[in-house]
Amino acid sequence: MLTFDFDRLGVRPGMRAIDIGSGNGRHAYELYRRGADVVAYDRNADDMAGVETMFAALRAEGEVPAGAAARVEVGDALALPFPDESFDVVVLSEILEHIPDDERAIAEAVRILRPGGVAAVSVPRWLPEKLCWALSDEYHEVEGGHVRIYRADELAAKLTRAGLSVTHRDHAHALHAPFWWLKCAVGVDKADHPLVRGYHRLLVWDMMSAPPATRLLDRALNPLIGKSVALYLAKSEVTVAAP
Repeated sequence: MLTFDFDRLGVRPGMRAIDIGSGNGRHAYELYRRGADVVAYDRNADDMAGVETMFAALRAEGEVPAGAAARVEVGDALALPFPDESFDVVVLSEILEHIPDDERAIAEAVRILRPGGVAAVSVPRWLPEKLCWALSDEYHEVEGGHVRIYRADELAAKLTRAGLSVTHRDHAHALHAPFWWLKCAVGVDKADHPLVRGYHRLLVWDMMSAPPATRLLDRALNPLIGKSVALYLAKSEVTVAAP
């Protein structure tokens, strides 16, 4: 389940890319399949072990172009262990809402992006997220949970101040928004609730089968209730020296 359109990002073989807050690696895998030199980066060592295993499986199955490379690193998004301007593509998907000092995390991501490079940033969209918070304290009042609800313009402003320019805005995962409202309504830990279990099966079927009808429905509903807002950005090729 990808949040971003990688054609829009222009990912090509040989590009250096990093997926910050990679989690289960879904975006890192797509970068790898497209031939990028990928780093999956996250503070959770167990998640990164799973991603490393999947990278090996993709190589073994011949799903990546010759010359593509992928590795994992465990660390903190507030102190990235990479030189300035060392990546062509930076991805931050559903991570900034977890970080109290989000502007520092943004600054670090911009620091390692080369001039002329591109970034993709997504967070939960304001209205679907607001409803989740209203329905359930458990949804966000947990260790490592969401610490803020973004408006898209607020996020865009933070990214712009850090040195990026927004090139496109989109929404994604409309069919997932009702699932989370349902979970929040019945209890976020009640995965066995019949309604939650049934909707989850529907989502899994949709992701595995991608039938045209649900793809069309998802696209039609994204502007209204898309669970995530996705920003596509670029870093200027001209660096302005400080006075």
